[in-house]
Amino acid sequence: MAHVTAAERRPQLIKAAIDLMTREGVAAGSTRAIASELGVAQATVHYTFGTKEDLYRAVMEQLTHDLVTQVKASAPADAGFEETLTALVAALWRTVREQPASHQLLTELSMFALRTPSLREALEGHYREVTEVTALLVTEAAERTGHRLALPASTIARFFLAGFDGLTMQHLSLPDEEAGLPGLQALVSSVVALAGGKLDLVRIPSV
Repeated sequence: MAHVTAAERRPQLIKAAIDLMTREGVAAGSTRAIASELGVAQATVHYTFGTKEDLYRAVMEQLTHDLVTQVKASAPADAGFEETLTALVAALWRTVREQPASHQLLTELSMFALRTPSLREALEGHYREVTEVTALLVTEAAERTGHRLALPASTIARFFLAGFDGLTMQHLSLPDEEAGLPGLQALVSSVVALAGGKLDLVRIPSV
């Protein structure tokens, strides 16, 4: 049998882990089960990744990369600021509707990482990357269209992602396209207003 290098085995194991945990959940993703999914020895997983947590980290990175790539590819080249944001949001929402299992797995891994000290860095990296990419897309859209941002792009990105994560969880928990659309429209409108300085921020005394 031909020798397979760790570099070649790595993407195979990541895919096997994603396939397995998408079907059966994160709790089922032991190194033994993942090895069985690919048809290799359990030792192969540890040789390639070191620990189960290292493999989980790679899975989170791969899922994030795949989603970000899809959204980036949808960015229009000649639309206005609002139209650009609307197109990006539509593309991201399309991944929620068409690939709910990927978003569910990312959510499960995030909750698991919160209780796993060795994965906290991976979780922080995931949110940092998503926030930075979102902020970059907002910045590029503003620069291309001559739209002056009233707040830092990172603030706008965090606001959008907080709302979008909530809408995603609602969709995964209780899918309702008719009820979900107004919420998505309200989020986009709020982001556009916030970016343009047309959304007044109230003072919260306890903060």
